[in-house]
Amino acid sequence: MLRAIGLMSGTSLDGVDAAWLLTDGTRIARFGPALTRPYDAALRADLRRLLDRVPTLAADDPALDDAERRLTLRHAEAVAALGAAADLIGFHGQTILHAPAAHRTWQIGDAALLARLTGLPVAHDFRTLDVAQGGEGAPLAPVFHDALAAGLERPLAVLNIGGVANVTWLGQAGAILACDTGPGNGPLDDWAQRHLGRPQDEGGRLAAAGSADAGVLARLLADPYFARPAPKSLDRLSFRATLAASGLAALQAADGAATLVAFLAEAVARTPLPAPPRRWLVCGGGRHNPAIMAALRARLPAPVVPVEAVGWDGDALEAQCFAFLAARVQQRLPLSFPATTGVARPAPGGRIAFPPQPRTG
Repeated sequence: MLRAIGLMSGTSLDGVDAAWLLTDGTRIARFGPALTRPYDAALRADLRRLLDRVPTLAADDPALDDAERRLTLRHAEAVAALGAAADLIGFHGQTILHAPAAHRTWQIGDAALLARLTGLPVAHDFRTLDVAQGGEGAPLAPVFHDALAAGLERPLAVLNIGGVANVTWLGQAGAILACDTGPGNGPLDDWAQRHLGRPQDEGGRLAAAGSADAGVLARLLADPYFARPAPKSLDRLSFRATLAASGLAALQAADGAATLVAFLAEAVARTPLPAPPRRWLVCGGGRHNPAIMAALRARLPAPVVPVEAVGWDGDALEAQCFAFLAARVQQRLPLSFPATTGVARPAPGGRIAFPPQPRTG
């Protein structure tokens, strides 16, 4: 068994989650401490600007180098704050581009620097090999969800709502299907920043005060993504053009927020699954938004509950996942599968950066 620390910075750009796990990459022996280190407003703003500049962003751009260094330092601070002995770190980094159709995915974060700062081996670059082999590169959590859900009644759906939303469907005898369902918190967060000057719709209050616009919602749901079969995946800004052309910008602040919540829930409800889940377990930041949870409960026929209902830690889940995946990288076990990313055959992935060896003599 390995003592692993997982680090995750999601598409919501809100900070880094860190979690400790004892695992061999197949079983979960024990959970440990977990924490979140929010990004300061300047780093979050700089990361958001990088997303907008990605089409013309050079790998040696000074602004990129600066943001990557600050991001990595924040991750090292999270490891130090966790204060737990470990054998290995799983470092996802920050996704700034995800374009599997172009065989490209880009996560920033300096694994060599993190290894040097922590003195630990760092598993990283989890998605590139899958994308290079024709896979979507996402989602990667299904194999972890499957291990977590051992003993739970199936079929079961695990819905993660970050900047993008994704689902893992778990059936009998190890059957798995996964995909990104559509938008998560990302568009709603951007809307709240624009209209409230705050990074999110706290408590879902803005959305709860409005009504979804049926015409705008229909135009959003006409995006070609929803006609594609699973597995499939999204970039945080994948719906930018559709949102711009939908008429959303003309809505009042509360109605726009309500429409974005309805868009999220309807996209989940329309995701084709092999069999109806008996229960939906929701993780990620979206489960803290009462408007989102209410919309999901209104659209999904099975019970919708936060993952805490089965004893999981919804705030730590993605970080725990990358601790689990780090162990799989070390063991050269597959990270992705035909029914989770569309790769032709189960595929390993990731690389390990090692800390410098101490000088002797």
